[in-house]
Order: sequence, then structure tokens, then C-alpha cells
Amino acid sequence: MLMYPKLNPVALSFGKIKVYWYGIMYMLSFLWFLLGAKWRIKKYGNQFLTSKLIDDLLFNCALGVVIGGRLGYCLFYQPAYFFSHPLSIVKTWEGGMSFHGGMLGVFFAVYLFTRKYKQPFYMVSDFIAIFIPLCLLFGRLGNFINSELPGRFATSNIPWAMVYPRSGSMLPRHPSSLYEILGEGIILGLVLWIYAGRPRKLGQISGLFLMGYGVIRFIIEYFRAPDVFLADLVEKTGLSMGQWLCIPMIVGGAIMFYYASKSKVKCQI
Repeated sequence: MLMYPKLNPVALSFGKIKVYWYGIMYMLSFLWFLLGAKWRIKKYGNQFLTSKLIDDLLFNCALGVVIGGRLGYCLFYQPAYFFSHPLSIVKTWEGGMSFHGGMLGVFFAVYLFTRKYKQPFYMVSDFIAIFIPLCLLFGRLGNFINSELPGRFATSNIPWAMVYPRSGSMLPRHPSSLYEILGEGIILGLVLWIYAGRPRKLGQISGLFLMGYGVIRFIIEYFRAPDVFLADLVEKTGLSMGQWLCIPMIVGGAIMFYYASKSKVKCQI
């Protein structure tokens, strides 16, 4: 059994100005996409994307992540509260971001981007899909530093079970944020990177990402403590909000992969 390390969520402080590790993790994820995407284009080339276009794509996707992530949290997790307190929607510093909302925001950003340049949607979505897992890794590391997602209670005989004092209990819990780092970040990232090592039909990588993330997140949710305000949903349905949101991801990804496999168009991303 482990004790959660005393980590300060504030990385730097300049008087009243504070720089949080969570914000730094977001910046690192954007930097990884910027540098990683340009490196891959330089090494393997791309039928559409150039180094200059990556700058524009990153800006669009960053907006999609932040706006979509925040709106997704408000609509999926606490719609009644935010409809009655609309000004709280912009208070991102109080916490509350949804991956599923951020994903929809990125999809919309990619749609607008490809429509502008009259290119197939999958030409870009397949490319960015292989970079998302490491971006998720940085985000989950920020969750861990903030002592967020402490997980459900675990038996003390699990060597990696962790006590989170800030959770209000000294009982051991599953470190679910670390599970997500391993599953969503490392395992999914390796699978996608290896799969994209040879030309694939347009849409296959996007479909594999949706299925892979959906399945991994669905499983990890069994070890992740549900939000207090959504406890009734888990009690009534047996599934958390995260799991319900993963179901259409898995189904949609499977359909996407199936139809993509019938295409004759292959692309090396």
C-alpha cells in the first residue's frame, strides 16, 4: 500500500500569479503535437499536411479541446447546475473538463479545417489520432498531481493501492489516474503508432482510436470513483457517465473502421 505523495498543484508562483501544473500539462500536450507532427511530416511526408498547416491545425484543435472540453463537462455532467448558473461555464479555473466533449470539439475543428482546404476529413483525423494518447498522458499526469480521480476503494493487499488524504478518507484506493496514464496514454499510443507504421485505408486509424479509447476507458471506469453528484446514475444503471459516453464511441469507431476497410483509398500518415 502506498501513500499519495505531497505534490503541490502550483508549479510556480509570482505574487498573486500562480502557474498550475495542470496548465503546464496542457501546454506540454500541445507542444508534443506541434513538434511530433512536424517531425513525422518531415520524416515520412504527407499527402496534404505541411509544417505550416500544422500551426493552423494546432490552433484550431486547441480551441476545440478547451471549448469542447468545458461545454462537454457542463452538458454531460452537471447540466442543471450550469443552466441555472451560466456564468460559471467560463470559470474553468474551478475545474471541470470532459475528454468526450474535448474530442467532439476537436472533431468539429478538424471538420472546419478540412472543409476550408477541401480535403477528406479522415486525411487529418487519422493523422492527429496517433498523437492524442500522449496528450492524454500529460492530462492524466496533471490529474494525479492535483490529487484528482483517486479511484474506488481497494483492498490493502494490492501493492499499488494508494491512500489519498485529500479525499477525506485514509482507506486505500485504486490510483485510477495512473491506470489511465498506462491504458489511454502508453498502451493505446503504442498500438496506434505501430498500426500507423504502414499505409492504411482512410478512416481506419480514426476508427481504431475511437474503439481503443472507448474500451480502455470503459474498463478503467470500474476502478474510478464516480462523481458524487452522479452517484444516482451508477446506482440506477450500473454504469458511470464515462461508460455511457464510451458506448457510442466504441460503436461509432467500429462502424467507421468497418466502412473504411471497404475503401480502396490508402494513405501513409
